Amino acid sequence: MSRWKGLPASLDHRVRHLVVHLRRLKDHSGLSLTALAARTSYSKSSWERYLNGKKLPPRAAVEALARVCDADAPRLLALQEVAAQAWHATRPAPAAGQPVPRPAGRAARDETAAPAGLAASAAPTAAAGPPSGRLMPLPPLVLGALAALVMAGAALLVVRLWQDATGIERAAVAAPAAGVAGAAPTFTHRPGEAFGCSVRRRAGALYAGHSRTDTAVLGSGAAGWDVVEAQCLLHRRGCDPGVVDGIVGGRTRRAVQRLQARSGLPTDGIVGPDTWKALRR
Repeated sequence: MSRWKGLPASLDHRVRHLVVHLRRLKDHSGLSLTALAARTSYSKSSWERYLNGKKLPPRAAVEALARVCDADAPRLLALQEVAAQAWHATRPAPAAGQPVPRPAGRAARDETAAPAGLAASAAPTAAAGPPSGRLMPLPPLVLGALAALVMAGAALLVVRLWQDATGIERAAVAAPAAGVAGAAPTFTHRPGEAFGCSVRRRAGALYAGHSRTDTAVLGSGAAGWDVVEAQCLLHRRGCDPGVVDGIVGGRTRRAVQRLQARSGLPTDGIVGPDTWKALRR
């Protein structure tokens, strides 16, 4: 298995989530970066940058990796759109009058349609300009506001795709949470807060009442009820992850690695399907 470098600490957790998925696909395929480059239209150095968080993997590269590894392409593309939104959000905003970066895929199509409607509603204002009959150009502040509205609409669409791709919908979260006294239907972390654990065996598997997943991938920086569930089960398995706070930090990663070593799994510190099986035994 590849020995990956640690991802940059400044990397947004949504981009980190995508890169962790791509790394696991590449490792499970058994392909080297050279072999991956030979089977796609992207060079070895490009894959090195994508898989080490130095550059955002483009949509076409994600599609190519999904095809080579026989993976779920729609889910990966949804994760890529979310990562692209986060990646561009951390870049400096364009100056007024400059083109606004557009997200790829479905969000780009919706964004293209939005300005037409906005332009139609703004037309009467422009027509009511000076009596000379010439249309007044829109000032930079108005252009900036229109661009912000378009990006907000695209962001709402991408968030919905993210929820559908990862299975974190309100109904799914509320169901496991209902079994824990005082648990909230949505995950919220406050500094210093710790969650309770009540691990029970049901139908031959261990559950702590926070999540019933056995497929979620949890890498460094991941947060949510799935992480709380994993931390509770790590305690039950004798691998102390520290405070059960719902966030994958260094101590939780080391606890996962201890469980993986004990179970004969690759010690990458990432909770995936095989590690969930070991946790729920």
